[in-house]
Amino acid sequence: MPLMGPTPPPELHVMSYNIRRRMTNLNPVLADRWPHRQPLLKQLLEEERPSILGVQEALPEQATFVRHALGEQYRSIGHGREKNGRGEGCPIFYDRERVRLIDFTQTMLSDTPDAQGSSTWGNRTPRVIVDATFADVATETRFHFINTHFDNRSRTSRLRSADRLRDVALVSGLPTIITGDFNTDANSEVHTALLGDGRLVDTWDAADRRVTEVWGTFLDYHPPKHDHKRIDWILTTPGVSIEKVGINTTRFDRGWASDHAAVQAVIRVAR
Repeated sequence: MPLMGPTPPPELHVMSYNIRRRMTNLNPVLADRWPHRQPLLKQLLEEERPSILGVQEALPEQATFVRHALGEQYRSIGHGREKNGRGEGCPIFYDRERVRLIDFTQTMLSDTPDAQGSSTWGNRTPRVIVDATFADVATETRFHFINTHFDNRSRTSRLRSADRLRDVALVSGLPTIITGDFNTDANSEVHTALLGDGRLVDTWDAADRRVTEVWGTFLDYHPPKHDHKRIDWILTTPGVSIEKVGINTTRFDRGWASDHAAVQAVIRVAR
């Protein structure tokens, strides 16, 4: 039973999902092994069928798997964060029957955003923003869609990344949707830095309806709890109508598809 499922126009189903990168140099427990999780992820995506999906921690072969699991009408944009364009990425997947890609860029969260693979704010690994402009096929309304993944270790990097993300999100003047793993709680200073002046809103707070409880989004393959942090968010500009939101903690017979829960929203972009 899907949490949101396919959504007819003029509404769009948006999902943010850290799918957990495939680990090869450790000896992960069964629940974390990519071959074990692949069929579970496929089942979840086939049930939910988001109009647009922002994914974090996707290695190239994982990104390919996600696109094929979604179906033939889906396309993707974005590449890896390393200097050679490989490694983890934050790709955006979209149903081309629902939205049309106008343009996109991928930049680094650093003082040299156009230098592929750069990191200058205290984070050991490069971090990226994938920034796209789409048009809704049904309404021709244009909107901005951004996907990102903030650093897990450096507070300075997260704060500097929040400043950069705001600049990117607000420059176009278009209705904007942001998906991401922010690696910090929704009560944090990063959340405040992004939303403090009201020019961006958290869909969890602004939605007309919540279809789940406020679960922590980092499950680590354990049953959901309220005392865990909500670190995965979907943000929008205030002009986007948020019909409903939910945190997808679906567990299949063999386990969870990722160590994170997907965050989902049904939204409507005004003309």
